[in-house]
Amino acid sequence: MGVVIPLEENKNKQASVKPLVDLTKSGMERVNQLILSKAGSDVQMIPEVANHLISSGGKRLRPMLTLATASMFGYEGEGHIKLATSVEFMHTATLLHDDVVDESDLRRGKSTARMIWGNQASVLVGDFLLGQAFKMMVEVGSLDALDVLATSAAVIAEGEVLQLSVAKNMETTEDDYLSVIRAKTAALFAAAAEVGPIIANTDRATRNALKSYGMNLGLAFQLVDDVLDYGGKAVELGKNVGDDFREGKITLPVILAYRRGTAEEREFWRSAIEKGDSSDEQLEIALSLIAKYGALNDTTLRAKHYGTIARDALAPLPNSEWKNALLDVIDFCISRVN
Repeated sequence: MGVVIPLEENKNKQASVKPLVDLTKSGMERVNQLILSKAGSDVQMIPEVANHLISSGGKRLRPMLTLATASMFGYEGEGHIKLATSVEFMHTATLLHDDVVDESDLRRGKSTARMIWGNQASVLVGDFLLGQAFKMMVEVGSLDALDVLATSAAVIAEGEVLQLSVAKNMETTEDDYLSVIRAKTAALFAAAAEVGPIIANTDRATRNALKSYGMNLGLAFQLVDDVLDYGGKAVELGKNVGDDFREGKITLPVILAYRRGTAEEREFWRSAIEKGDSSDEQLEIALSLIAKYGALNDTTLRAKHYGTIARDALAPLPNSEWKNALLDVIDFCISRVN
């Protein structure tokens, strides 16, 4: 469920991640150096597998959130660099594990690590990166930050298991699905945004505000990603349109179309998702049903709802270029479906 953010200038200048990229540029250069250093190993396969994914084009929004939310409160130490790198390693490990669980062939337009090195190597290198992440967290010396990131790691794993329990089950409810993406995707966004104010020694209200921002931003991003899988373009997705359908993934547009459909239409979804009858012809039927019941539009409306919550979470914080950049990320997220 990873989210890829293209950095090309958006036509709407109010909807861009460029302000955040510019503000965190020097910090991200140090993060990227540390990523390369910590992904190294005398075991040759480890850096090969890690660098395959690390260098594959993701734009590292999560570590940028950590840098931004520390810097916006005047933090001047080195801890945010290590925590941002830890966040990116946790994310990369999750992607490696995800691709094994989902049996995915492509990520960001490239063959997944499991297709090149196998499932065992992907899982084990993911574990290595998690170990490196926790070592860096300990080096920072903040028990609160360690607690937040360790808790998110456990929540992400719970989300993976929860997704397995609802996989290919068309009786999955919208609430079930939101529980999955809150754990699998949004929890790390929330943690990435919260550890910044922690090491900047802000108060509890500020921490909670940034945590809420990250959580709701993560939900909005994932719901927009769900829309793009059925309504986007392959070049924007880094994968083929309809890949979620072909892999039998239950996402919100599918849930809504299924719930609103006739008995015959619900039988189509059960055959396609639960039994794996997901040919190109079936995809066309799925797209027509999703359009018929306005599932993409309603999923987008839900994404906008969470974007509004994220925006409101930041409202009490002092105005700054950092805050404005974080607000711009929300607008950019939603604008991807326009």
